[in-house]
Amino acid sequence: MKVVIVGGVAGGATAAARIRRLDEQAEIVAFERSGYISYANCGLPYYIGGVITDQAELTLQTPESFWQRFRVDMRVRHEVIAIHPERKAVSVRNLSTGETFEESYDKLLLSPGAKPTQPELPGVGQVFTLRTVEDTLRIHEFVKTHHPRSVVLAGGGFISLEMAENLRELGMEVTMVQRPKQLMNPFDPEMASFIHAKMRKKGVRLLLGHTVEGFEEAPGGVRVLLKGAEPLEAELVVLAIGVTPDTQLAKEAGLELGVKGSIAVNDRMETSVPDIYAVGDAVQVQHFVTGEHTLISLAGPANKQGRIAADNICGGNSRYQGSQGSSVVKVFDMTAAATGINEQAARKAGIECDKVYLSPASHAGYYPGGRLLNMKVLFEKNTYRLLGAQIVGSEGVDKRIDVLATAIRAGLTALDLKDLDLAYAPPYSSAKDPVNMAGFMIENLANGTVRQFHWDEVDALPRDGSVTLLDTRTAEEYQSGHIEGTIHIPVDELRERMNELETGKLVYVICQSGLRSYIACRILEQNGFACRNLAGGYRLYESVMLDRCAAEEAFPCGMDKR
Repeated sequence: MKVVIVGGVAGGATAAARIRRLDEQAEIVAFERSGYISYANCGLPYYIGGVITDQAELTLQTPESFWQRFRVDMRVRHEVIAIHPERKAVSVRNLSTGETFEESYDKLLLSPGAKPTQPELPGVGQVFTLRTVEDTLRIHEFVKTHHPRSVVLAGGGFISLEMAENLRELGMEVTMVQRPKQLMNPFDPEMASFIHAKMRKKGVRLLLGHTVEGFEEAPGGVRVLLKGAEPLEAELVVLAIGVTPDTQLAKEAGLELGVKGSIAVNDRMETSVPDIYAVGDAVQVQHFVTGEHTLISLAGPANKQGRIAADNICGGNSRYQGSQGSSVVKVFDMTAAATGINEQAARKAGIECDKVYLSPASHAGYYPGGRLLNMKVLFEKNTYRLLGAQIVGSEGVDKRIDVLATAIRAGLTALDLKDLDLAYAPPYSSAKDPVNMAGFMIENLANGTVRQFHWDEVDALPRDGSVTLLDTRTAEEYQSGHIEGTIHIPVDELRERMNELETGKLVYVICQSGLRSYIACRILEQNGFACRNLAGGYRLYESVMLDRCAAEEAFPCGMDKR
């Protein structure tokens, strides 16, 4: 059997190694148009920033090492320019010599990946994109040679966030321009507000809700043209507004295409044409939570798909169960992670959902060094099916998101979270882990022990005396900032001061995180009051309001005036 692989990196290189482990006699030929067959995409920004200092560390395998270990013929700087399914061959151009030739196959695996979205913008050739090692080396050399003092990053996803951190750590003035009014679309806006606050605190200028229309040469750099706003000027521009499936080859060969021009595959990673498989960022997948077709460009799914395709090429029957978009990103000294779908995606899919917010410590409160985790867990109303989770904090974020991702994959309900038997020691967790706590909170909602209201309902609450707004924090907390129209009674004084509340009125109860206000609700409910607890507390509300204020008061360059 002869297998030809188009593209390396996560999907193609993984498949090549797996095929060899399963079939020692197979002839395996892989073509990669860049100069590197297997490299760490996710590490590229950290080389530019100097965190990774050795260029060789970016290269996971070379053609020589692949041949020595696996006897796979890896040919870099070779571009497949056409697929001929009718005669089971591909046309290949050697980019070093210009020579063109045909290579036959019994099985063909496509792993072309995705390319940076590069719209038809005036002057677009003047900016950098970041996808390959070569891109990284070009940016690294530019930074090393020209010592730019300012950079504009167009886009607000993973690459842009990582670039912002690394270039800011090099001392550059960094401005991020993003068409949506938030960074990191996997997160809901209120959770993204914590990311925005960290970026601003570290001196990154955010210009959200603005569209890049083009580029012009400027003295010493590039002028970035914005729709409806003053242009920006910078000495370096990186375009990171997303990726597009690189599927022109598949389209020309007559393969069926799916979402946004991606390659349609079944759960065996087979395309619509016999003996042609496809994996990675170029393929359409089924979302594990919604069941809908989607695109998810992450290294984990690509590696799994490469393995599954290899199994099936070698006569197996492996199946891809779908992607759920589990991801994590470093944001300076903060970590942000998500899995499943967010609230916006749930609404779009027609799923009626509910959610809980909590902000527990990363480990036992009495052990030094605990840090707050800001968590949001989503579930389907009535069925309590877990839909997704988002966590922003420092230590312990990745641990909890992986537990929640596993729970979703295992089909556990949100109520099952309370029963998970998770490891505990004071330096690592609490006896009631944050994931368990989410389960307890959801159980309280399910059995009617507590009722919630949310941050986006606060401003619409009547201030005419028809309801009571009660803040149960300490005097110091209340004085440092509070919601207009609230009565202040600390929770520890509530039993003695309950006569200050008018009976017969619905009480909206507030504290810093939602815990003390929950306790207050239990006290009040058992004394004849009807209550609602502010989910996420004043901390979440304040984060969203400050974020909106910062965005509205930003200079055209994105700098917060305060």
